[in-house]
Amino acid sequence: MAGNPQGHQEGAAGAARPVGVLALQGDFREHVSVLRGLGAEVVTVRRPEEAAAISGLVIPGGESSVMDKLSRAFGVAEALKRRIAEGMPVYGTCAGLIMLADRIVDGIRGQESLGGLDVAVRRNAFGGQTESFEAELSVPVLGDPPMHAIFIRAPVVAELGPGATALATLDDGTVVAVEQGNLLGTSFHPEMTADYRFHQYFLQKVAGFDNGTARSSRP
Repeated sequence: MAGNPQGHQEGAAGAARPVGVLALQGDFREHVSVLRGLGAEVVTVRRPEEAAAISGLVIPGGESSVMDKLSRAFGVAEALKRRIAEGMPVYGTCAGLIMLADRIVDGIRGQESLGGLDVAVRRNAFGGQTESFEAELSVPVLGDPPMHAIFIRAPVVAELGPGATALATLDDGTVVAVEQGNLLGTSFHPEMTADYRFHQYFLQKVAGFDNGTARSSRP
């Protein structure tokens, strides 16, 4: 279970901080729905002041290069980098995984990321939309049963640095879920299934962050 999914980090005014979903582009509405269904207070995040007022963040799937450009244009990228450095829990799915990666193997010219995860990722690793597929994944940290995963123009972890831990792989060993401190990333889309254990796992991290037991992504 997700522990305390609501989150109760107190801000300067004494109000509990909600969980945020980056809402610049992509399927952010689906994540908002899942998190609210799990009992969390959720706000959408587009601006620096909104990034400062949350206790955790989900970065959705979408187009990573567009998300990167918009995050910088809206001025929210630097604010999110600061929050990541503070140990705030962040969960990135698909494009969100790319946004969290320290290194992008095949990014477009000028593409940047927020960073935090000691991994290199490869965009669209399986091909285009027509190469989308589904698979059953063993995720030991989440227990049984296996997770049904949906991959849509998905990235993969091409290089796993010493600071990061693989949480799930395909049958050929390709890493498709990773963890580092309070940061999580998956190549696939749990919000598109009825299995929300990754969201619950993320909310457990949020509860720990609220209680003052943040796990930084950096050694």
